[in-house]
Amino acid sequence: MNLGYACINMALSKNKHRITTNRGMVHKTFMKKGLDYAGSLALLNVKDLLTILKWNNKNNIKFFRISSDMFPWASHYRLNMLPQFTEIKNILSDIGSFAKTNNLRLTFHPGPFNVLASPRDSVITNTIKDLELHGIICDMLNLSQSPFNKINIHCNGVYGNKKSAMDRFCSNFKLLSDSVQKRLTLENDDKESMYSVIDLMYIHKKIQIPIVFDYHHHKFCNGGLTEKEALELAISTWPKSINPVVHYSESKSLHISDKKIKDQAHSDYIKKIPNTYGHDLDIMVEAKAKEQAILSFIK
Repeated sequence: MNLGYACINMALSKNKHRITTNRGMVHKTFMKKGLDYAGSLALLNVKDLLTILKWNNKNNIKFFRISSDMFPWASHYRLNMLPQFTEIKNILSDIGSFAKTNNLRLTFHPGPFNVLASPRDSVITNTIKDLELHGIICDMLNLSQSPFNKINIHCNGVYGNKKSAMDRFCSNFKLLSDSVQKRLTLENDDKESMYSVIDLMYIHKKIQIPIVFDYHHHKFCNGGLTEKEALELAISTWPKSINPVVHYSESKSLHISDKKIKDQAHSDYIKKIPNTYGHDLDIMVEAKAKEQAILSFIK
């Protein structure tokens, strides 16, 4: 079992040199300063990614979700248009070698605007563009074209007919490159009207996409299954040779007494590791305190 965290290292981000992979800019600045400035920020971001991974490895953290914001305004250009592209490409290759040598699992979780189930062509076009960008970055890192290095999304949106939405997801999935298809995974939702694990099984049976079980989301959208039943159903969708990934977080309302806090809100820390029911899983802890939330459990 590996415990992981997402995108930001709190200890390093507070360093006087501010180690981060999220440097960006507003659109006005991008339009004014252009590709050279975007590339300079991206170069700093990828350099700091290697610093974070070295810190993780030193602290026995073998599972990390890479930020989707390493390349500012990447939808507006091809990566090889950046003046710093060759240096960036070489660093990403070095990062991939470091990850492989040290058995680090690297994954992505693109934003909620990626909606393969949308009935709008413009949304599908933008979704495919963003997912393909993630596939390109994975390939530049020399990561496996498998869900070991997953690109995880939600089905997103029911649009009045859940089955039709899922059919659109499956149809649009086929428009993606092998690089993305072989890495793509689906996660259950935290609203009863959305997608439970049992709903997502409909998609899995059509296109064999693995399901990432989210413990916290299941509490609000269980599809009539117990936690154990939903977890084991999700696990059954993964290749036997790859440890399934699950997401774990705790409700902030359990940590702080405030009626204004929504039950779905994630806490800063976690009080326990979830019940894996005897399964070997890689657990992505989605807590606001990032690596600080898991260090005591790893030690």
